Amino acid sequence: MKFSFYVFFLSIVLFTSCKSNKEVIIPNTDAAIEYWGRINTTTTDSTDLHWSGTSVKLNFEGTRIQALLKDEKGNNYYNILVDNDSAKLLRLDNTKRYYTLANNLKQGKHTVELFKRTEWDKGKTSFFGFKLNKEGKTLPKDTPRARKIEFYGNSITAGYAVEDYTGKDRPDSTYTNNYLSYAAITARHFNAEYRAICKSGIGITVSWFPLLMPELYKRLDPNDENSIWDFSLYQPDVVVVNLFQNDSWIVNMPENEEFKHRFGDQKPNDTFIINAYQNFITSLRKEYPNTKIICALGAMDATKEGSKWMGFITTAVANCNDKNMYTHFMPYKQTPGHPSIKEQQEMANSLIAFISKNIDW
Repeated sequence: MKFSFYVFFLSIVLFTSCKSNKEVIIPNTDAAIEYWGRINTTTTDSTDLHWSGTSVKLNFEGTRIQALLKDEKGNNYYNILVDNDSAKLLRLDNTKRYYTLANNLKQGKHTVELFKRTEWDKGKTSFFGFKLNKEGKTLPKDTPRARKIEFYGNSITAGYAVEDYTGKDRPDSTYTNNYLSYAAITARHFNAEYRAICKSGIGITVSWFPLLMPELYKRLDPNDENSIWDFSLYQPDVVVVNLFQNDSWIVNMPENEEFKHRFGDQKPNDTFIINAYQNFITSLRKEYPNTKIICALGAMDATKEGSKWMGFITTAVANCNDKNMYTHFMPYKQTPGHPSIKEQQEMANSLIAFISKNIDW
């Protein structure tokens, strides 16, 4: 598949100007729409998209397709994939509008997918539905994927700054692209349904902000502590946990406000760190009794030679005495900053090889 990422500013049609008698309106609740991600699909007015890697897909016949969207902040970017070919970049504003996703298509069957590149701190996107030209019609969904995979991670899993070719790790959300993360690449390799629960800067014992993964992982709406996800709705075959990179820095920064918040004035000892990790993966096991859980780490400096963090994970997993728990450490990339596109692919190659060798799914 080739990728040409560029800003996709085609015609934007105001919702108030559409004439439903000349076009085919497909509401967000239509059974032909396929959603991937941690989403509440029972809402009738709109479907809210929060998490990185969340996607909306439709098979259809028609020469044009539009999506009715409203972004909370106007900071979210999406990949538009038409017929599983090139990906175009769409930036939303915070007005409820129709966005043209594809136009002047050939007659026949087509597929369109909206894939959320950006993280949930950029705000939610409300999806109201699609619109086809008057000759258009929906087609049945694809056969469900035989495999399901889910990732719990930080900026590495989010694909933070993966497209910042300057190497400066600039925070503008245009440079983040979860589609090019090792996680999404791995899912596509195995043709697996994909989900990612991730946030840049997050840790298990301490984060760069006042929220830990053990406090976040159960949420449907990541901004609402009372919004709880029903884990029975999605039981993955494989879960990959790639956390501890942020912990490895902040536990050595006693002047950091989050260090003080979590630890007071005393650095946590090894036992505390191991127990925190063990408690988290045990919590995941309770939600996913039959899932293969890969406790991974990499590929930033938490996996460099001499790092203790791989040992912490190894000990925690051994303590669980769980035959369906594994460890896998991706080699230290030996460059500054977050992983580049090439380095994300190398991480994916490492994980793919491990799964192929060790996991029967």
